[in-house]
Amino acid sequence: MAQAPASPERSALWASVWVSLLLAVAAVATGIATGTRIIVFDGAYMAIGLILSFASVRAAIVADAGPTRRFPFGRDTLTPLVVLVQGLAIAGTLVFAAGDAVVIIRAGGSPVEPSVIAVYGGVTAVVGFAMAWWLKRRAPGSDLVAAESAQWRAGAVLSVIMLVGAAVAAFLVNADLRGVADYVDPVLVLVACAVLAVIPIRLIHGGMNELLEGAPPPALMARIEAAIETVRDEHDLPEPLVRAGKVGRKLYVEVDFTVDGTAWNVSAEDEVRRAVERELRALELNVWAYVSLTADPSLFE
Repeated sequence: MAQAPASPERSALWASVWVSLLLAVAAVATGIATGTRIIVFDGAYMAIGLILSFASVRAAIVADAGPTRRFPFGRDTLTPLVVLVQGLAIAGTLVFAAGDAVVIIRAGGSPVEPSVIAVYGGVTAVVGFAMAWWLKRRAPGSDLVAAESAQWRAGAVLSVIMLVGAAVAAFLVNADLRGVADYVDPVLVLVACAVLAVIPIRLIHGGMNELLEGAPPPALMARIEAAIETVRDEHDLPEPLVRAGKVGRKLYVEVDFTVDGTAWNVSAEDEVRRAVERELRALELNVWAYVSLTADPSLFE
């Protein structure tokens, strides 16, 4: 079974690491210097993302190494494990930030400088959406890159929220409502946490599904079933039992046909196996296919 080329995945992850590093340093420095919690939160979010990006790069390298004597089926499980850790880490960051924002609101808010938030939000929004788009194009079939793209998209959404908040704060300051404007910063953090909550939920759900050997996403399962249907038409086969599971870039597919034992031989069965593997090759994943033709359905039910 041929390994899918890993260079686009790894180069995309490394690009994400370096851009994250630059933005995280700039965000934390700007946030601390201006006392703006929403910017500090954004910098912390990116710093955690940076650590997770390093973990993703390492997972990609190990998974691409393929089977070894100790791990005869490879180590593709690292991919959903890292995705799950990413989701849990982001969730923890959001919970901590939301708690800090509540404390600040109860303490009477904190002063903000709308122009600083606006400039920072504008720059990071552009960078975030650009990185999310580029990552998806660079390695469209990678779960690790998809998780990275989700993080960048979430960060970009946060930046848009900052821009809106900066406009609100500027309006309140100009309306001589400085006391109300002091609540904009922590409220922005709470709004950002609520908006971003869907990201860790999706990552945790996807990672857990693969670790527990759940069924592939519906779109992928539909393509698998379509490929099997093509083989059925070619060889006049009955409806099979199809089971599939996805772990990282590895796709396990088991196809069991119940046939007339006197009408089939090993050579004919091999033709069906090759046809199934040929059709599944279009999925651009590392497919491990098991195809069985038997006269006794109790052997696979």
